[in-house]
Amino acid sequence: MLYQAYTAQSDLAAPVRAFASLAADAVMPWSSFIGDTTVKNLSATYELITRAGLTHVSPPFGIHRVKVGNRDVCVREEAAHVTPFGTLRHFKKDIDVEQPRVLLVAPLSGHFATLLRATVRTMLPEHDVYITDWHNARDIPLSAGSFGFDDYVDHLITFLEVLGPGAHVVAVCQPTVAALVAASVMAEDNHPAQPKSMTLMAGPIDTRISPTKVNELATSKPISWFEKNLITSVPMRFPGAFRRVYPGFLQLTAFMSMNIDRHVKAHVDLHRHIANDEEEQAIAIKTFYDEYFAVLDLTAEFYLETVRLVFQEHALPKGELTHHGRKVNPAAIRKTLLLTIEGERDDICAMGQTLAAHELCSSLRPYLKRHHLQPGAGHYGVFSGRKWEGQIYPLVKNAILASN
Repeated sequence: MLYQAYTAQSDLAAPVRAFASLAADAVMPWSSFIGDTTVKNLSATYELITRAGLTHVSPPFGIHRVKVGNRDVCVREEAAHVTPFGTLRHFKKDIDVEQPRVLLVAPLSGHFATLLRATVRTMLPEHDVYITDWHNARDIPLSAGSFGFDDYVDHLITFLEVLGPGAHVVAVCQPTVAALVAASVMAEDNHPAQPKSMTLMAGPIDTRISPTKVNELATSKPISWFEKNLITSVPMRFPGAFRRVYPGFLQLTAFMSMNIDRHVKAHVDLHRHIANDEEEQAIAIKTFYDEYFAVLDLTAEFYLETVRLVFQEHALPKGELTHHGRKVNPAAIRKTLLLTIEGERDDICAMGQTLAAHELCSSLRPYLKRHHLQPGAGHYGVFSGRKWEGQIYPLVKNAILASN
């Protein structure tokens, strides 16, 4: 009933948003009668009402051109490999020179891969970038089967096979665990497509270290509580009808509740910027929340297995994680350069949680291990914004070049 209640509320709110959109246009001619300031404040209020809703469709990446050296080149998106649960998306450039192939592993945690748009845009001029574009579970029919943690790892292995030998992995946040598992399995099998370098950014490799509010929430209840209270079925109106999912709107609610004052302030600021015709500032806030309010659902099995294995049982750092029944052994990694990156002010993946990968990859020689702690960076600042572009990305680029 949880999903049905959400869709009913969304349906009821749609006419209100439509009315607000019409009212915003209708009030403008009245500025000479009720005052320009009043009209602008009303218009700003109506615009905020029209924006008060979630979307469930991936926004476009919108990267059409990029500067490579001194040239402006076209970028076109191509689906290099497609499964019911995800697309390996390739940002293909019209250039002749060969660049390092990079698999950018996006989180499957309630938002679309476009959350890493800034990461893609920064890396694209000097790398041949592919990204894991995960599909919204509510749009995947039951006939496609299940999708759990092992299936996620299988997808990463398959995607690396598509890229071919000599590729590099950059994993952001939640999928750092799966990326490390995939690299471990491929190394143990001496797989020709095992990555040459692996960059793990702000990820929960070992959440026993400096637990955050997110980590504490995951361990505060038994897994049965999560299944009973957070898992629901997709309504009949969607292609994935009856599939059991963890809805993206619940994940968004959880994230927003952690910093509710910040989100309220952002919308108060947005109202002021719109009313004062401060277009540049308003666009910046709108752009962020257009992305933030685009949510996707996770399959129930993937969500529950991730909570249990990564956040409750700490299976990987304890040496107890298996992949299709086979114990995962990060010590098998001997050739892949490892770079871990953390943000000093990360309130989702705290300092030390990603660094833990170095101890697990015990067979790597010291020259194949690198770590960077970014001063002043929060979670999103690790992979987007000025600190990412100016201080973190050069380290990622150098790690890839050093192992290429």
